[in-house]
Amino acid sequence: MSKSTTDYAKYFQKPDMRASKKRSREEVKVVYADLEYDQKIKEVASHSYFYIRTYGCQMNVHDTEIICGILTELGYTQTEDMEQANLLIFNTCAIRENAENKVFGEIGRLSYLKKQNPDTIFAVCGCMSQEESVVEKILTKYQFIDVVFGTHNIHRLPEILKHAIFGKQKVIEVWSQEGEIIEELPKVREHTYKAWVNIIYGCDKFCTYCIVPYTRGKERSRLKEDVLAEIQDLKDKGYQEVTLLGQNVNAYGKDLDDGSYKMGDLLRDVAKIGIPRIRFMTSHPWDFDDDMIEAIKEYDNIIPHIHLPVQSGNDAILKIMGRNYTREQYLTLFNKLKRIPNVSITTDIIVGYPNETYEQFEDTLSLYEYCQFDSAFTFIYSPREGTPASKMQDDVSIEEKQKRLTELNKLVDKYMVKTNEDQIGKTLQVLIEGVSKKDKTYVSGYSQNNKLVIVKGDESMVGKIYDVKITGARRTSLDGEVVGLHEY
Repeated sequence: MSKSTTDYAKYFQKPDMRASKKRSREEVKVVYADLEYDQKIKEVASHSYFYIRTYGCQMNVHDTEIICGILTELGYTQTEDMEQANLLIFNTCAIRENAENKVFGEIGRLSYLKKQNPDTIFAVCGCMSQEESVVEKILTKYQFIDVVFGTHNIHRLPEILKHAIFGKQKVIEVWSQEGEIIEELPKVREHTYKAWVNIIYGCDKFCTYCIVPYTRGKERSRLKEDVLAEIQDLKDKGYQEVTLLGQNVNAYGKDLDDGSYKMGDLLRDVAKIGIPRIRFMTSHPWDFDDDMIEAIKEYDNIIPHIHLPVQSGNDAILKIMGRNYTREQYLTLFNKLKRIPNVSITTDIIVGYPNETYEQFEDTLSLYEYCQFDSAFTFIYSPREGTPASKMQDDVSIEEKQKRLTELNKLVDKYMVKTNEDQIGKTLQVLIEGVSKKDKTYVSGYSQNNKLVIVKGDESMVGKIYDVKITGARRTSLDGEVVGLHEY
């Protein structure tokens, strides 16, 4: 560590995985942001451009909206031209090893920009920055990176940039443990018709393969008043859809007061605001209760699409994964969900968990045959440093894991086609989200059961909900004819 960095020791904080695992019972404080920006950094920002690239999940996308909001308020102008940017930010994902490799490959490829303009600030944030090994790699192999900040301290970005720009410092500020819930941060939303709304941060489940509880901290629910106020504002601005976000969204409220106000209650209160479409993700089977199911049934504007990761169909593997439910318990919940009218259920599955036998894998195939999910995200197990699973000896070859993934994906494709063909002749409500890049006379969007639907149309339809009669089906999308604007 250089002398100048030592002088800025309070701004040089590396993550500690052991510290990040600790969970306190202390109530999380809520702070309403009143950001003050240093005049010197505002002067720099006023004639500077920033570029941001986002990897990973919807939580990262929403974090990017906040980062863009802070930087825009500070005076920066966003650009899609990396060579024009004075500040480049990479908002990263740590869920799988290949995601990290992709990020490092891209950063390494862009190092020439630093050589062209040494004053360019390179910043890495997001889940990768919460990992000790990643920060060490940056310090040793990617020394041109100027700033590393974590998932818990986005609100400190102006201060962090000030020290990087004026102190000519490498600034690493990563809080191993979560701080307060910061409300009322500025946002530049990705869309004008649909929005992401965080309702709970973090995860307490500690599945043995997952790095997220270490990178996102303990479960912290936002106050219902703050959630509802944000959604009312979106309704007033004409938004057609909101998605309630959380690493484990249906654990909402369990950490608040006496835990009596939970996800089912929030869903009802959000539905009453009157936004046409309400989604939520991602759900853990352990926290999905009967009251949530009843709330979905009660309100037509709660979209009946449920993403419910199962990960494996074998009890022994589920236990080793730390999933805290059995195959039977998952199927019991699944059967309850199937009684929701027009429900669409999707899932996540990991194949090739350490020492998974083929017979155990066959249990996953049989579960899939039973459930016939609308679609699935399927992955070969990826070890994440610091998780219990990464220390397990594994006797399953990568060739065998790839073979199993191929076998599973054939099943996934089979039922994607089937569930799509079942939509032919039905009239679905589709929120148009964009114009086809291949043919400007077509537009596409997602139905209330999360099917991608393609119709004849133009840009004027974007952001509106249409009734669409389904005329054809492909593996990943549906073809349809517009009947008219959907009326509520």
